[in-house]
Amino acid sequence: MRTLPRLESERLVLSVAGRDDYIRLRDLVADPQVQRYLGPPPENPTADMFARALRAAGSWHLYGYGMFLIWEKAGGAFVGQAGVFHTLRGFGKGLDDVPEAGWMLAKRFWGKGYALEAMTAALEWFDRTQEQSRVACMIEPENTASIRLADRLGFSRYDDHTLPDGAMVGLYERIV
Repeated sequence: MRTLPRLESERLVLSVAGRDDYIRLRDLVADPQVQRYLGPPPENPTADMFARALRAAGSWHLYGYGMFLIWEKAGGAFVGQAGVFHTLRGFGKGLDDVPEAGWMLAKRFWGKGYALEAMTAALEWFDRTQEQSRVACMIEPENTASIRLADRLGFSRYDDHTLPDGAMVGLYERIV
């Protein structure tokens, strides 16, 4: 069995989610400000986040990488989720069967540089441990904070895509 990583940065601890952490993630996306760029809210948030948690666990099990939960070192507050997971979006355009970066933080932690700190730690770990040169991500054009973060992390926009719900997303990639 593979040992799951635990990462530390200056202010944060990144750990792999446990069995019951889908409840923590469900509560994170219950905030409409956090949910707004994640697509339409699910009909059953608990079941949706449980399914996402299983996909995340599958990424760790099958590919050796995935999403991390983010915690503050000082006090241990839950901050959010960030990392690189394996995906198959089903619409081509460089987002099928690839590593995909993602991040979401509780609103009270926005503007502190935590997303940059967490993603820097996750991407450094990914680059050091995985034999992949490309990571993709998708971001809605209105999500200017995430676009700025992607730029700081070395992602470049390479295409656009319209999702089934009509939302337009920019497709980004980082090649090392």
